[in-house]
Amino acid sequence: MLRGIKRKVQTRTTYLREPFNETLIWPFILTDLMSAKAISEQTGKDFLYKYICTSAAVQNRFRFAQVTAETDLDRLAQEHPWLLTEKLVVKPDQLIKRRGKLGLVGVNLDLNGVKQWLKPRLHKETTVGKAKGILKNFLIEPFVPHKQEEEFYVCIYATREGDYVLFHHEGGVDVGDVDAKAKKLLIGVDEKISEESVKKALLTHAAKDKRAVLASFIVGLFNLYEDLFFTYLEINPLVVTKDGVFVLDMAAKIDATADYICKAKWGDVEFPPPFGREAYPEEAYIADLDAKSGASLKLTLLNPKGRIWTMVAGGGASVVYSDTICDLGGVDELANYGEYSGAPSEQQTYDYAKTILSLMTREKHKDGKVLIIGGSIANFTNVAATFKGIVRAIKDYQQPLKEHEVQIFVRRGGPNYQEGLRVMGEVGKTTGIPIHVFGTETHMTAIVGMALGHRSIPNLPPVAAHTANFLLNTSGAASTPASSRTSSFSDNRAKGVEGSAAEKPVAGPLAKVTTLFTKQTKSLVWGMQTRAVQGMMDFDYVCSRNEPSVAAMVYPFTGDHKQKFYWGHKEILVPVYKNMSDAMKKHPDVDVLINFASLRSAFDSTMETMQYPQIHTIAIIAEGIPEAHTRKIIKAADEKGVTIIGPATVGGIKPGCFKIGNTGGMLDNILASKLYRPGSVAYVSRSGGMSNELNNIISRTTDGVYEGIAIGGDRYPGSVFTDHVLRYQDTPGVKMIVVLGEIGGTEEYTICQAINNGRITKPVVCWCIGTCATMFASEVQFGHAGACANQASETAMAKNTALKDAGAFVPKSFDELGDVIQNVYDDLVAKGVIVPAEEVPPPTVPMDYSWARELGLIRKPASFMTSICDERGQELIYAGMPITEVFKSEIGLGGTLGLLWFQRRLPRYACQFIEMCLMVTADHGPAVSGAHNTIVCARAGKDLISSLTSGLLTIGDRFGGALDAAAKQFSKAFDSGMLPMEFVNKMKKDGKLIMGIGHRVKSINNPDMRVQILKDFVKQHFPSTQLLDYALDVEKITTSKKPNLILNVDGFIGVAFVDLLRTCGGFTRDEADEFVEIGALNGIFVLGRSMGFIGHYLDQKRLKQGLYRHPWDDISYVLPEHMSM
Repeated sequence: MLRGIKRKVQTRTTYLREPFNETLIWPFILTDLMSAKAISEQTGKDFLYKYICTSAAVQNRFRFAQVTAETDLDRLAQEHPWLLTEKLVVKPDQLIKRRGKLGLVGVNLDLNGVKQWLKPRLHKETTVGKAKGILKNFLIEPFVPHKQEEEFYVCIYATREGDYVLFHHEGGVDVGDVDAKAKKLLIGVDEKISEESVKKALLTHAAKDKRAVLASFIVGLFNLYEDLFFTYLEINPLVVTKDGVFVLDMAAKIDATADYICKAKWGDVEFPPPFGREAYPEEAYIADLDAKSGASLKLTLLNPKGRIWTMVAGGGASVVYSDTICDLGGVDELANYGEYSGAPSEQQTYDYAKTILSLMTREKHKDGKVLIIGGSIANFTNVAATFKGIVRAIKDYQQPLKEHEVQIFVRRGGPNYQEGLRVMGEVGKTTGIPIHVFGTETHMTAIVGMALGHRSIPNLPPVAAHTANFLLNTSGAASTPASSRTSSFSDNRAKGVEGSAAEKPVAGPLAKVTTLFTKQTKSLVWGMQTRAVQGMMDFDYVCSRNEPSVAAMVYPFTGDHKQKFYWGHKEILVPVYKNMSDAMKKHPDVDVLINFASLRSAFDSTMETMQYPQIHTIAIIAEGIPEAHTRKIIKAADEKGVTIIGPATVGGIKPGCFKIGNTGGMLDNILASKLYRPGSVAYVSRSGGMSNELNNIISRTTDGVYEGIAIGGDRYPGSVFTDHVLRYQDTPGVKMIVVLGEIGGTEEYTICQAINNGRITKPVVCWCIGTCATMFASEVQFGHAGACANQASETAMAKNTALKDAGAFVPKSFDELGDVIQNVYDDLVAKGVIVPAEEVPPPTVPMDYSWARELGLIRKPASFMTSICDERGQELIYAGMPITEVFKSEIGLGGTLGLLWFQRRLPRYACQFIEMCLMVTADHGPAVSGAHNTIVCARAGKDLISSLTSGLLTIGDRFGGALDAAAKQFSKAFDSGMLPMEFVNKMKKDGKLIMGIGHRVKSINNPDMRVQILKDFVKQHFPSTQLLDYALDVEKITTSKKPNLILNVDGFIGVAFVDLLRTCGGFTRDEADEFVEIGALNGIFVLGRSMGFIGHYLDQKRLKQGLYRHPWDDISYVLPEHMSM
């Protein structure tokens, strides 16, 4: 399950409390789906007891017992005898904070007392803060008698700069504000903890006789924390007595993305849902789909009876839609939260959509229901493919959707979105379901207002049917004049401002560059991402760059070679290197690396890249890199003056200069958002999809984007908002700045400080998403950039207020973001700060053939046609039957052969007959020509394929190939009305052998049991055996002349198969005759005998037989007479 978890958490740059301490609880926590995930107390203690290494005597190891509604306490006592002999503590283990103050801890009880204490609580509903939930999982542990002064508080948690260890000499439920009280020790990234540093920094107020034990335990705990990739670990209280160390209460999070590293120690970790939200089977189903997919599929049920349902593409977009629904008063009716992203296939989207539709059509609502199918503008997801999956689901559920009075509102953009919107609109017309469809011309969240009745639903003209705008030269000329290709919006305003990309500010040789990209920027791409590289080259071309921005690719899984790409109309070759060092040596002008390595390889490849001083910027695309690895990358980058964009990012774009990978989507969006030339507005966002939405908003409300960066959604992005905002402040071409912030962390407050102290003087438009978080009763996991608002100042609302107070331009909601951007821009134009330049058409770029075909713009005769198998979809299909159905139906090998050879689902007896034919023809000993050839070839040292082919080439009319000939001869005679005797006499007169008659060894007196077995089955199961009866009459005539002229196995299979084809009901007479004519029956012998030939080959190899040489005494040497003389 962990493999498929791919979402992110907001960073913190200052010390902040995690939410698990019993003294602190926030109802608006939003936790991450990808990295830091809470584990149960039982799991955390199990890890601690197994793997802690300390000289301190840790007591009560593994002495805990789990209790659920199904637990038999008497049997539990047999498994844990200490339950009968010791005083006990019992408490719920469901991520509940402040259990002691809520009366949810039973102390100093015997087992009967535990039973009585559990009666009014087990499987009963309780309220914790705003959340209501069922108490269903409890933990029983030994009661530890101790004094108050023996209680301590210990906590370790991760931050960007390292891990903080907190210690307070007074622990327990009344510990109070440990943030203010506790001693703190920061262990920096890659630094080691020591007992001396612990004693010096943390234990000054602890009793002297306990300091050694505490220091040893804390060091062991920290090493455990690091080794098992914890992100948070709190023990309160930690009790130290003369008998040793006791871990009483514990709360912890682990970095779920480190599963591939820690699997051996973790085992199969279960992550419990937050208290107050049940774990629904549909959520588990989607989680399983997510784990099996390279895409991201997330679902959280909030209120299954609600009337507002969402199906949103993109992590950031899903948060924005939830915000808007809550802002418009829909929080109590919001049924679910979820998202799909990362280019899921049509089948995956279908499975996701049908789950949503199934859930929303179970209970009717008096006001009907609405489904919001929204999303930002995709960078690389094929919108048409995903929408086709959703359309399939809508068709399947069209009747329930009508019965529940469901209205559907759709808004989407991205690759092939026009086709997606078209099919969505069509299904609305054909099914009668009200489906309102909108594209990029409509603000992203406008459909929420329409769905909730706050906006009127406009009647929009139909959108274009395809994504082909960039095929046309809008200037009307055959080609764009060369002089106009160098014109840009920034030329008149910022000429000469930017030098080379390697230009450093005054701060020193290891300071990071202000200008990341120019028109001369050259990059390396790590990974065989041909589509992304072609997109970069097409962008370069429309930006009128002189050379492609991709100098080379690095791919360690192949040797050095060249990869073909298009540069405008012509093809060029780009070198691909196996080793990074070779690429760097041969391309010294490269200063940017775009790293498409997987989450398992990204750390090593990034660290290797930073060994080369020529690299000043690295974009890390992968999601799910363990946080500990990311922090090491950040530390190394800071030391070497390298700017990191990512991880978990689509990248960034600098119009007219450079784009990272798939940023900005396809060329139609590049042109629509005017990203081929610079504007005046720079932005920074976390979300890749939302960055593309910002491209759209900014292009519609201003003169366009100057630069845009998506810093990535992981908890610790390589660069933060302020890094880029300050760069923009120092870049003359940037006239205003847009920041799309998020709930969690404090980075936005750094922007506030910079505005207040005058470091930032340019207008800043800012909006923090996640305002809905404070409205949810229980913890909700956001699919993208899920953040922990650990104190009120970290909520989106608080940060929006602070930004507004500092002087930033803050809209009332995301709905108004475009309006605020336009107002600020118009003001700058009115003041003369921005002078809009004349628009210049970009060069035209031909569309790739594969994409044009996908859009239905072209057609081409296929080189091949097939009608038996289709592997293109989610599931392999044999003649229309999915492979899962093939196995469910248990049609066997015979049925599979029927599908692939005859394109029919054959009757059961027909399938059995085919299998019997394969069995009886499998082998006939080593002496026959085919087996003999196979054996000789095998003994000559040839491989399996060569030996098998040698044997198969002997099959023909004389050996094994009589099935077709026998079927044709007997059928022709029977169909023409010849009597058996007439047929025999005619063949004799014509001097022809009757195929299928005769055997070297077998005779009427020594029958072939193979034929007898088949005859008994055919006579019992076939509806008619006319041709077989005819052949048996012929046999009577031929055996009367010579006993071995029997109907042999080839002849029998041939005539019986004709009877099968003609009488099973699956074929017309013409179809049956055609299969005989084209050689289908000989295929039975070829397939069956191949099994025997392979057996002979393996037998010879197993027996280690040497080269075969035929003996002289078995050869008659007959030379011409004149030669012998």
